[in-house]
Amino acid sequence: MTSGRTVVHSTEIAANPYVTSSSHWGAFEARAVDGTVQVRAHPADPDPSPLLANLASAVDPAVRIARPAIREGWLRDGPGPSDGRGREGFVEVEWDELIEVLAGELRHVYAERGPRGVFGGSYGWASAGRFHHAQSQLKRFLTCLGGYVSGVGNYSYGASGVLMPHVVGRGVDVTTGLTDWAVIREHTELVVAFGGIPRKNTAMNPGGMVRHTADQHLRAAVGGSVDVVTVSPLREDSPGSTWLPIRPASDVAMMLGLMHVLVAEDLHDPAFLERYCVGAPELLAYVTGRSDGVAKSPEWAAERCDVPADTIRALARRMAASRTLVTVTWSLQRTEHGEQAPWAGIALAAVLGQIGLPGRGFGHGYGSMADVGVPGAGVRVPTLPQGVNPVADHIPVARVADMLLHPGEPFEFDGSTLTYPDIGLVYWAGGNPFHHHQDLHRLRRALATVDTVVVHEPFWTAMAKHADIVVPVTTPLERTDIGASRTDHHLVPMHRVVEPFGLARDDHAVLAALADALGVGDAFTEGRSADEWLRHLYETWATSTGPRLGVDLPPYDDFLASPLLTLPVQPADRTFLDGFRADPDGRPLRTPSGRIELFSATIAGFGYDDCPGHPTWLEPVEWLGSPHAARWPLHLIANQPRGRLHSQLDAGAESRRHKVGGREAVRMHPDDAAERGISDGDVVRLFNDRGACLAGARLDDGVRRGVVQLPTGAWFDPVGDTELCAHGNPNVLTRDHGTSRLAQGTSGQHALVEVERFEGDPSPVRAHRPPDFVERPDRPQLSPPEFTAP
Repeated sequence: MTSGRTVVHSTEIAANPYVTSSSHWGAFEARAVDGTVQVRAHPADPDPSPLLANLASAVDPAVRIARPAIREGWLRDGPGPSDGRGREGFVEVEWDELIEVLAGELRHVYAERGPRGVFGGSYGWASAGRFHHAQSQLKRFLTCLGGYVSGVGNYSYGASGVLMPHVVGRGVDVTTGLTDWAVIREHTELVVAFGGIPRKNTAMNPGGMVRHTADQHLRAAVGGSVDVVTVSPLREDSPGSTWLPIRPASDVAMMLGLMHVLVAEDLHDPAFLERYCVGAPELLAYVTGRSDGVAKSPEWAAERCDVPADTIRALARRMAASRTLVTVTWSLQRTEHGEQAPWAGIALAAVLGQIGLPGRGFGHGYGSMADVGVPGAGVRVPTLPQGVNPVADHIPVARVADMLLHPGEPFEFDGSTLTYPDIGLVYWAGGNPFHHHQDLHRLRRALATVDTVVVHEPFWTAMAKHADIVVPVTTPLERTDIGASRTDHHLVPMHRVVEPFGLARDDHAVLAALADALGVGDAFTEGRSADEWLRHLYETWATSTGPRLGVDLPPYDDFLASPLLTLPVQPADRTFLDGFRADPDGRPLRTPSGRIELFSATIAGFGYDDCPGHPTWLEPVEWLGSPHAARWPLHLIANQPRGRLHSQLDAGAESRRHKVGGREAVRMHPDDAAERGISDGDVVRLFNDRGACLAGARLDDGVRRGVVQLPTGAWFDPVGDTELCAHGNPNVLTRDHGTSRLAQGTSGQHALVEVERFEGDPSPVRAHRPPDFVERPDRPQLSPPEFTAP
């Protein structure tokens, strides 16, 4: 079978003017010309993202899935565990056959295993649209079938998401409810930024931003009266003049050293600790060494973090004398014991006594997302109802491989002991776990254990290549939707720019056909087409939102015809926890004590040695201070890329611009490179006991010695049956281990590795190529059991 392609000729330009749409990295205007897409920034955006240059690759036929496809071995042998996933070719089929085969397999799994045998693994950033949101569509569909095992939390701030409700209470948003940038610019004198404030991340957030302003605020603050001290192994994370190149994974030790100075020199605020916190005696006993005999002095901290003791002491004094904001990036909690950095950060701000004051206190995630510190409309956006999943079984999202490899085994999570379910079918839509997950060879072994893997994808990603049933779906450029962010104050009409590629269909259309085949069509669609759903969601939202905002919102048709819908924005005067500081009795926190819990009796009661009851220095298994560093002397930081969002549109122009010879770029200090005979532009091999990958060397003295930085998101490109990825995906090197038993978050930001110059001819990069297609194998006919809809 051959792939089809829709071509729009240049004579049709007049009939294809620029139309609006949106993405996670911003609103834009686009049109189709000669089979390609021309994209320009939305005129309302003062600081558009360069990532918009990747959008044209969404219609590149070289990376698209043109037709439904089924893995050769699954089609021949039927469902069952298989090492063929990711290795075997595919048979292209017609839609009628795919719907019949997939509906039959769903009947079989639900009849034999029940809903506890299905994992609804939809995690990702598939679209900024509110209706064509892959996660919502899939979870609504699986709920109609009787439910599914779900993943909870996220990879972005999974550890903080579990920890912070214990520390500051549920209902306190420590990611998007922080002090506004306008307040920081006016009131802050000193920002101490652990993990820095990386500008590259301020272009994106779920649902996109029409007006990107975070970087402008940051530049204005640094150019004004705000000084930023960046504590990070990477100088690019620093927006200010002072860079402290800390040893990776040692931030908590430095925070404890700062607290020690504040207490020893009587620069802390006992009255604040007494009035607004619980657990200060336990924490300070640990800091001073009264509880364990080890004072967390600047000298103690310097041995671990490699920042001089005098520098720590001077910084602590300056923090006490200034209007100081302590910030912690999300990246610092994506490590082993990741709960400790944000907890220690808020404890440091509490010891200073400045929490709740304008421009001072604590912040978590500045530079991690576009909307942190930026006020929005303060209203919910249109959302497709997912229904109520009747299955209680769930896992933290980062424990997918554990679940598949250890069915029936217990695991601990946030004070509970749960059991991994026995999964027969993994149904994935809207995400690429080969970007988010760690130890990819372990993930491949895990995926080999189940009976069937179903994947909805527009592109031949590694996850699609590891599927049994591949469902080709459209991109946002190929459908109509409503673009909206949880915190923006705009709604964007998302218009179809091009016709669907090949035989691709919307997720909703596919799932509606499956729902009809399984007898739950009415429950899934409620009798509405996609266009009717869009109108329904908008009108339902407008009816409730307009009166709340005191504005008249336009009818749906007028909204679609407009370039943008702008809502009233909230005042930019928010200060984190100011209401609590003003009235701690009348506005207590939703913690057991009603106050900030520097020591949590609840967490202490769980008995976790990897997450005690107060912020604690816990030495990681892999860091430059461990015995493992003798064998693996370089500390890998696998952070977010500059040229794309996660792994999205990796084949795009902006993503390719940051590669070296088509491979992901690894940055290392020139002295580390010279010791290994590595020159700028060389192909190098990064390796440890878990795997290896090739990358292109970039020498940079803005990377601390002993550190290498390889961003995530290069599409996984295994070389045969070896442990090598030819493209530079760092997750072949990272350890698949939860942050702790409390949060079980991802710890994939760090790993120890060695790097060597690659000799010989490196394997070509095939990551963006489709798999092999083969002729249909013979297969015995199976009669699946009957499925009865709930």
